[in-house]
Amino acid sequence: MEILQRMNDCINYIEENLQGEIELDQLAGIALSSKFHFQRMFHIVTGFTVADYIRRRRLTLAAQELMNPDVKVIDAALRYGYETPESFSKAFRKTHGVSPSAVRGSGTSLKAFPRISFQIQLKGEKEMDYKIVKRESFNVIGKGIKIKTSHGENNTVIPKFWNEVNQNGTSDKICSEAGNEEMLGICMEFDHPSEEFTYFIGAESTKESGIFDSKEIPAATWAVFTSVGPMPHAIQQVWQRIYSEWFPSTGCEHAGGPEFELYPSGNVMDDEYQCEVWIPIRKK
Repeated sequence: MEILQRMNDCINYIEENLQGEIELDQLAGIALSSKFHFQRMFHIVTGFTVADYIRRRRLTLAAQELMNPDVKVIDAALRYGYETPESFSKAFRKTHGVSPSAVRGSGTSLKAFPRISFQIQLKGEKEMDYKIVKRESFNVIGKGIKIKTSHGENNTVIPKFWNEVNQNGTSDKICSEAGNEEMLGICMEFDHPSEEFTYFIGAESTKESGIFDSKEIPAATWAVFTSVGPMPHAIQQVWQRIYSEWFPSTGCEHAGGPEFELYPSGNVMDDEYQCEVWIPIRKK
Protein backbone atom coordinates (compact mmCIF):
# COMPACT_ATOMS: atom_id res chain seq x y z
CA MET A 1 0.00 0.00 0.00
CA GLU A 2 3.01 2.31 0.29
CA ILE A 3 2.82 3.35 -3.35
CA LEU A 4 -0.75 4.59 -2.90
CA GLN A 5 0.21 6.58 0.18
CA ARG A 6 3.10 8.17 -1.72
CA MET A 7 0.76 9.13 -4.56
CA ASN A 8 -1.66 10.67 -2.08
CA ASP A 9 1.26 12.61 -0.61
CA CYS A 10 1.92 13.93 -4.13
CA ILE A 11 -1.68 15.11 -4.38
CA ASN A 12 -1.29 16.86 -1.02
CA TYR A 13 1.80 18.66 -2.35
CA ILE A 14 -0.07 19.72 -5.50
CA GLU A 15 -3.06 21.01 -3.52
CA GLU A 16 -0.85 22.98 -1.15
CA ASN A 17 0.94 24.69 -4.05
CA LEU A 18 -1.81 25.41 -6.56
CA GLN A 19 -1.14 29.11 -6.10
CA GLY A 20 2.64 28.69 -6.42
CA GLU A 21 5.31 26.67 -8.19
CA ILE A 22 4.82 22.91 -8.49
CA GLU A 23 8.07 21.14 -9.23
CA LEU A 24 7.94 17.81 -11.06
CA ASP A 25 11.26 16.86 -9.43
CA GLN A 26 9.62 17.31 -6.04
CA LEU A 27 6.64 15.18 -6.99
CA ALA A 28 8.89 12.40 -8.30
CA GLY A 29 10.92 12.58 -5.09
CA ILE A 30 7.80 12.22 -2.95
CA ALA A 31 6.77 9.21 -5.06
CA LEU A 32 10.31 7.75 -4.76
CA SER A 33 10.33 7.47 -8.52
CA SER A 34 11.97 8.96 -11.59
CA LYS A 35 10.07 11.74 -13.34
CA PHE A 36 9.40 9.40 -16.26
CA HIS A 37 7.88 6.61 -14.19
CA PHE A 38 5.94 9.04 -12.00
CA GLN A 39 4.35 10.78 -14.98
CA ARG A 40 3.62 7.46 -16.66
CA MET A 41 2.07 5.96 -13.52
CA PHE A 42 0.00 9.09 -12.85
CA HIS A 43 -1.43 9.09 -16.36
CA ILE A 44 -2.13 5.36 -16.40
CA VAL A 45 -4.01 5.44 -13.10
CA THR A 46 -5.89 8.75 -13.49
CA GLY A 47 -6.25 9.17 -17.25
CA PHE A 48 -4.76 12.67 -16.96
CA THR A 49 -1.25 14.02 -17.35
CA VAL A 50 0.18 15.72 -14.28
CA ALA A 51 0.09 19.09 -16.04
CA ASP A 52 -3.53 18.63 -17.12
CA TYR A 53 -4.60 17.67 -13.60
CA ILE A 54 -2.90 20.75 -12.12
CA ARG A 55 -4.44 23.00 -14.78
CA ARG A 56 -7.96 21.67 -14.15
CA ARG A 57 -7.64 22.01 -10.39
CA ARG A 58 -6.36 25.58 -10.67
CA LEU A 59 -9.18 26.60 -12.99
CA THR A 60 -11.74 24.96 -10.69
CA LEU A 61 -10.52 27.01 -7.74
CA ALA A 62 -10.24 30.15 -9.85
CA ALA A 63 -13.90 29.83 -10.86
CA GLN A 64 -14.91 29.57 -7.20
CA GLU A 65 -12.93 32.69 -6.34
CA LEU A 66 -14.39 34.71 -9.22
CA MET A 67 -17.87 34.26 -7.81
CA ASN A 68 -16.78 36.91 -5.32
CA PRO A 69 -17.41 40.28 -7.05
CA ASP A 70 -14.42 41.78 -5.23
CA VAL A 71 -11.95 39.43 -6.97
CA LYS A 72 -10.49 40.85 -10.18
CA VAL A 73 -9.85 38.59 -13.17
CA ILE A 74 -6.23 39.70 -13.41
CA ASP A 75 -5.64 38.86 -9.74
CA ALA A 76 -7.08 35.36 -10.17
CA ALA A 77 -5.00 34.88 -13.32
CA LEU A 78 -1.73 35.76 -11.59
CA ARG A 79 -2.61 33.77 -8.48
CA TYR A 80 -3.06 30.58 -10.50
CA GLY A 81 0.04 30.87 -12.67
CA TYR A 82 -1.11 32.77 -15.77
CA GLU A 83 1.07 35.63 -16.92
CA THR A 84 -1.69 37.57 -18.69
CA PRO A 85 -5.48 37.89 -18.40
CA GLU A 86 -5.70 36.81 -22.06
CA SER A 87 -3.97 33.45 -21.51
CA PHE A 88 -6.06 32.91 -18.38
CA SER A 89 -9.30 33.74 -20.20
CA LYS A 90 -8.45 31.35 -23.05
CA ALA A 91 -7.74 28.45 -20.66
CA PHE A 92 -10.76 29.32 -18.53
CA ARG A 93 -13.13 29.37 -21.49
CA LYS A 94 -11.74 26.07 -22.80
CA THR A 95 -12.45 24.40 -19.45
CA HIS A 96 -15.69 26.08 -18.35
CA GLY A 97 -17.18 27.16 -21.65
CA VAL A 98 -17.59 30.77 -20.49
CA SER A 99 -15.32 33.76 -19.92
CA PRO A 100 -14.03 34.54 -16.41
CA SER A 101 -16.15 37.66 -16.20
CA ALA A 102 -19.31 35.65 -16.96
CA VAL A 103 -18.94 33.64 -13.75
CA ARG A 104 -20.75 36.30 -11.76
CA GLY A 105 -23.82 36.02 -13.95
CA SER A 106 -26.90 34.30 -12.55
CA GLY A 107 -27.26 30.64 -13.57
CA THR A 108 -23.83 30.30 -15.21
CA SER A 109 -22.81 26.63 -15.58
CA LEU A 110 -19.25 25.75 -14.55
CA LYS A 111 -17.10 22.63 -14.45
CA ALA A 112 -15.84 21.42 -11.08
CA PHE A 113 -12.83 19.09 -11.30
CA PRO A 114 -12.46 17.45 -7.87
CA ARG A 115 -9.31 16.55 -6.02
CA ILE A 116 -8.43 12.91 -6.61
CA SER A 117 -7.26 10.32 -4.12
CA PHE A 118 -5.64 6.93 -4.65
CA GLN A 119 -7.02 3.79 -3.08
CA ILE A 120 -7.63 0.15 -3.83
CA GLN A 121 -11.33 -0.33 -4.47
CA LEU A 122 -13.01 -3.71 -4.18
CA LYS A 123 -15.32 -3.72 -7.17
CA GLY A 124 -16.12 -7.41 -7.40
CA GLU A 125 -13.90 -7.71 -10.44
CA LYS A 126 -12.19 -10.97 -11.23
CA GLU A 127 -8.67 -11.54 -9.94
CA MET A 128 -5.75 -10.34 -12.02
CA ASP A 129 -4.21 -13.30 -13.78
CA TYR A 130 -0.48 -12.97 -14.28
CA LYS A 131 2.67 -15.05 -14.45
CA ILE A 132 6.27 -14.46 -13.41
CA VAL A 133 8.80 -15.19 -16.14
CA LYS A 134 12.59 -15.17 -15.81
CA ARG A 135 14.27 -14.57 -19.16
CA GLU A 136 17.83 -14.21 -20.30
CA SER A 137 18.66 -11.26 -22.52
CA PHE A 138 17.30 -11.30 -26.08
CA ASN A 139 17.63 -9.20 -29.20
CA VAL A 140 15.01 -7.27 -31.15
CA ILE A 141 15.14 -5.52 -34.50
CA GLY A 142 12.98 -2.63 -35.59
CA LYS A 143 12.67 1.12 -35.54
CA GLY A 144 12.79 3.54 -32.63
CA ILE A 145 12.16 7.20 -31.89
CA LYS A 146 13.15 9.48 -29.02
CA ILE A 147 10.19 10.80 -27.06
CA LYS A 148 9.86 13.42 -24.34
CA THR A 149 7.69 12.59 -21.33
CA SER A 150 7.01 16.22 -20.47
CA HIS A 151 3.52 17.54 -21.21
CA GLY A 152 2.29 14.03 -22.01
CA GLU A 153 4.03 14.00 -25.39
CA ASN A 154 4.42 10.21 -25.24
CA ASN A 155 0.64 9.76 -25.11
CA THR A 156 0.19 11.33 -28.54
CA VAL A 157 3.45 10.50 -30.32
CA ILE A 158 3.39 6.73 -29.72
CA PRO A 159 -0.04 6.09 -31.37
CA LYS A 160 1.04 8.22 -34.35
CA PHE A 161 4.27 6.20 -34.60
CA TRP A 162 2.30 2.92 -34.67
CA ASN A 163 -0.03 4.28 -37.35
CA GLU A 164 2.98 5.28 -39.44
CA VAL A 165 4.78 1.92 -39.32
CA ASN A 166 1.56 0.01 -39.97
CA GLN A 167 0.40 2.17 -42.87
CA ASN A 168 3.74 2.38 -44.71
CA GLY A 169 4.45 -1.34 -44.44
CA THR A 170 7.37 -1.07 -42.00
CA SER A 171 5.74 -3.43 -39.50
CA ASP A 172 5.38 -6.14 -42.17
CA LYS A 173 9.02 -5.69 -43.18
CA ILE A 174 10.16 -5.98 -39.55
CA CYS A 175 8.26 -9.26 -39.09
CA SER A 176 9.60 -10.63 -42.36
CA GLU A 177 13.18 -9.69 -41.50
CA ALA A 178 12.90 -11.13 -37.98
CA GLY A 179 11.02 -14.26 -39.04
CA ASN A 180 8.58 -13.50 -36.23
CA GLU A 181 4.97 -12.33 -36.45
CA GLU A 182 4.76 -11.08 -32.84
CA MET A 183 5.30 -7.32 -32.68
CA LEU A 184 6.73 -5.55 -29.64
CA GLY A 185 6.20 -1.98 -28.47
CA ILE A 186 9.09 -1.25 -26.08
CA CYS A 187 9.80 1.67 -23.73
CA MET A 188 13.55 1.69 -23.11
CA GLU A 189 16.77 3.73 -22.78
CA PHE A 190 15.33 6.08 -20.19
CA ASP A 191 17.22 9.37 -19.94
CA HIS A 192 15.74 10.70 -16.71
CA PRO A 193 17.58 14.06 -16.56
CA SER A 194 16.39 14.90 -20.07
CA GLU A 195 12.90 13.42 -19.49
CA GLU A 196 13.38 11.34 -22.62
CA PHE A 197 13.21 7.70 -23.63
CA THR A 198 13.27 5.53 -26.73
CA TYR A 199 10.08 3.93 -27.96
CA PHE A 200 10.99 0.97 -30.15
CA ILE A 201 8.63 -0.94 -32.43
CA GLY A 202 10.14 -4.27 -33.39
CA ALA A 203 10.18 -8.03 -33.17
CA GLU A 204 12.40 -10.54 -31.41
CA SER A 205 15.10 -11.88 -33.71
CA THR A 206 18.06 -14.22 -33.38
CA LYS A 207 19.95 -12.54 -36.22
CA GLU A 208 21.23 -9.08 -37.02
CA SER A 209 19.35 -6.98 -39.56
CA GLY A 210 20.88 -5.10 -42.42
CA ILE A 211 17.82 -2.88 -42.65
CA PHE A 212 16.64 -2.17 -39.12
CA ASP A 213 18.23 -1.19 -35.82
CA SER A 214 19.05 -3.89 -33.28
CA LYS A 215 18.52 -3.60 -29.53
CA GLU A 216 19.30 -5.91 -26.63
CA ILE A 217 16.69 -6.42 -23.93
CA PRO A 218 18.58 -7.34 -20.74
CA ALA A 219 17.86 -10.38 -18.60
CA ALA A 220 15.11 -9.73 -16.08
CA THR A 221 12.31 -11.14 -14.00
CA TRP A 222 9.05 -10.15 -15.66
CA ALA A 223 5.46 -9.88 -14.51
CA VAL A 224 3.36 -10.80 -17.54
CA PHE A 225 -0.29 -9.79 -17.84
CA THR A 226 -2.74 -10.84 -20.55
CA SER A 227 -5.10 -8.36 -22.18
CA VAL A 228 -8.27 -9.72 -23.81
CA GLY A 229 -10.37 -7.48 -26.02
CA PRO A 230 -10.13 -4.80 -28.70
CA MET A 231 -7.27 -2.32 -28.75
CA PRO A 232 -6.53 0.08 -27.25
CA HIS A 233 -9.24 0.03 -24.57
CA ALA A 234 -8.57 -3.48 -23.27
CA ILE A 235 -4.83 -3.05 -22.77
CA GLN A 236 -5.32 0.42 -21.24
CA GLN A 237 -7.52 -1.20 -18.60
CA VAL A 238 -4.80 -3.76 -17.88
CA TRP A 239 -2.20 -1.02 -17.38
CA GLN A 240 -4.56 0.85 -15.09
CA ARG A 241 -5.16 -2.23 -12.93
CA ILE A 242 -1.44 -3.05 -12.80
CA TYR A 243 -0.62 0.29 -11.20
CA SER A 244 -3.76 0.81 -9.14
CA GLU A 245 -4.23 -2.77 -7.92
CA TRP A 246 -1.36 -5.17 -8.65
CA PHE A 247 1.68 -3.15 -7.57
CA PRO A 248 0.05 -1.83 -4.38
CA SER A 249 -1.11 -5.30 -3.32
CA THR A 250 2.18 -7.13 -3.95
CA GLY A 251 5.68 -6.80 -2.61
CA CYS A 252 7.02 -5.88 -6.04
CA GLU A 253 8.11 -2.69 -7.75
CA HIS A 254 9.19 -1.72 -11.25
CA ALA A 255 12.83 -2.73 -11.80
CA GLY A 256 13.51 0.29 -14.02
CA GLY A 257 14.49 -1.55 -17.20
CA PRO A 258 12.68 -1.79 -20.54
CA GLU A 259 9.00 -2.68 -20.50
CA PHE A 260 6.98 -3.81 -23.49
CA GLU A 261 3.67 -4.85 -24.96
CA LEU A 262 3.61 -8.01 -27.07
CA TYR A 263 1.15 -8.12 -29.98
CA PRO A 264 0.55 -11.47 -31.75
CA SER A 265 -0.81 -11.42 -35.29
CA GLY A 266 -4.57 -11.12 -35.57
CA ASN A 267 -7.40 -8.62 -35.63
CA VAL A 268 -6.58 -6.15 -32.84
CA MET A 269 -10.21 -4.94 -32.84
CA ASP A 270 -11.62 -8.40 -32.15
CA ASP A 271 -13.38 -8.95 -28.82
CA GLU A 272 -11.21 -12.02 -28.21
CA TYR A 273 -7.87 -10.54 -29.29
CA GLN A 274 -5.13 -11.36 -26.77
CA CYS A 275 -1.88 -9.50 -26.20
CA GLU A 276 0.48 -9.14 -23.24
CA VAL A 277 2.11 -6.53 -21.01
CA TRP A 278 5.62 -7.38 -19.77
CA ILE A 279 7.02 -5.36 -16.84
CA PRO A 280 10.44 -5.94 -15.25
CA ILE A 281 10.00 -6.30 -11.49
CA ARG A 282 11.97 -6.76 -8.29
CA LYS A 283 11.11 -7.26 -4.65
CA LYS A 284 11.07 -4.11 -2.53
